[in-house]
Amino acid sequence: MSEQLLQYLLSGLSTGAIYSLIGIGFAIIYNSTGIINFAQGEFFMLGGMSTYYFLSVAHLPLPVAMLLAVLLTTAVGVLFERLAIRPLRNASPLILVIITIGGSILIRGIAMLIWGKDTHSIPMFTGNEPLTIGGATILPQHLWIFGITLLIIIINRFYFYNTVSGKAMRACSHNRRAASLVGIDVKRMVLFAFAISSAMGSVAGIISAPLTMTSYDVGIMLGLKGFCAAIIGGMSSGIATVFGGLLLGVLEAFGAGLISSGYKDAIAFIILLLILFIRPQGLFKKAETERV
Repeated sequence: MSEQLLQYLLSGLSTGAIYSLIGIGFAIIYNSTGIINFAQGEFFMLGGMSTYYFLSVAHLPLPVAMLLAVLLTTAVGVLFERLAIRPLRNASPLILVIITIGGSILIRGIAMLIWGKDTHSIPMFTGNEPLTIGGATILPQHLWIFGITLLIIIINRFYFYNTVSGKAMRACSHNRRAASLVGIDVKRMVLFAFAISSAMGSVAGIISAPLTMTSYDVGIMLGLKGFCAAIIGGMSSGIATVFGGLLLGVLEAFGAGLISSGYKDAIAFIILLLILFIRPQGLFKKAETERV
């Protein structure tokens, strides 16, 4: 029984790491613009689908295909900000949220026209021979997910706390008007936020595609679960959202294993509703969220 529980735990942590990356993307854009970007899940989808395209059609090596996929998705995120968000930056938050939903539908529709409705997969990074840990088995791809997620979190924290542009983005998240008064280009910071969040979303899609496969509509549910992770973390772009994603992934895994796999997706939304009703600011106090 303990081996089975360990299996659920490892599986949940791996899934939760993906939710964390998507959730941080939500939080970065929210802190920069004050809106919820519901196109974040499509950045996840573009990462996996474009990697598949560069591998199967262009026949490029996997590292090159991954790099080009991240660059392509980042370019899409930048174009989305320039063409859809910036022209209506003075609109109400509700209108901007509706625009992101429309953008999500548009990106998903274009992806369906380009790649079709079939489900695709990309090869595992270092083979598919299972590894045994304490009686539980995981694939090497899970270790890649843990390692890349940890690396991105470290880079993310270093960027926001030790670089000029990162500190400027944090200033914009606290008070955009005050940031502009001291000479910070708020428009540029918003553009950086979309570039960073789209790149992170694409990386999450790439590292998870060998395990879960990918398709044009894979970003819908993953985007909502990443949003749930961000809500649990109080819309923090730091450790709080990482914890929220890991917690969500573990609860999902235990719920699917001990209750029924049919309730896996429902668990995320039950948790989201409970958080919104009981503690809408997230599991951390506001002051603590701002420090992480």
